[in-house]
Amino acid sequence: MNQETGVTVTIPDKEARNWAMFCHLSALSGFFIPFGNVLGPLIVWAIKKDSSPFIDDQGKESLNFQLSVTIAVFVCFLLMLVLIGFVLVAAVGIYALIMTIIASINANDGVSYRYPYTFLFFR
Repeated sequence: MNQETGVTVTIPDKEARNWAMFCHLSALSGFFIPFGNVLGPLIVWAIKKDSSPFIDDQGKESLNFQLSVTIAVFVCFLLMLVLIGFVLVAAVGIYALIMTIIASINANDGVSYRYPYTFLFFR
C-alpha cells in the first residue's frame, strides 16, 4: 500500500515486466529494418497480450508511440523539399530513441509508462 495515497499498488511479475520492456525495446529494430519500429512491438504485443494486462497495456502504448513516430517521419520527409525536414527527421529519431529507452526502464520497473505527444490508435 502506498503510504501517501492509501492506494494498493500491485507490481507485475518479473516475466510480465520483461515482456513489457521488450515491447518497447523491439521498436529499436526500426533503426535497422524498415518499419521495424512498428513491426517489433506489434509482433511482441500480438503474441503476449493475453498473458498479462501489463504487457497488453505497454504493448499498445509502444505501438501507439511508434505509429505516431512513423507519421512524424513521413511529415519530415515531405518537409525535406524545403530543407527543414533534414533537421527534423534527425530530431524525431533522437527523441524516439530517448523516449523508447525511458519507457523500457519504466516497464522493467513495473511502471505503466505513457509516452507524451502520442496519437491513440489502440486503447
